[in-house]
Amino acid sequence: MSNLDRLRAAFRTALGLPEDLDVDRLEYRGIEQWDSLAHLQLVAEIEDAFDVMIDTDEVIDLSSFDKAVEILGKHDVALAH
Repeated sequence: MSNLDRLRAAFRTALGLPEDLDVDRLEYRGIEQWDSLAHLQLVAEIEDAFDVMIDTDEVIDLSSFDKAVEILGKHDVALAH
């Protein structure tokens, strides 16, 4: 499984989304499931999946799937998008 697929899986797990849903264009509060509590669960899923610690500023900045790719890049996680 690629890192990009692992990130997609983290989004689907944290937000309780079906496996076949395209998450690449998701944005915070863009869907009902992505509320403030799910946001914290998403952060935890990403941290667990990639063994990183996302800092407070990054938690706030995590506003979309694309932003998650960018943040992980800062943690030296290679993602081809």
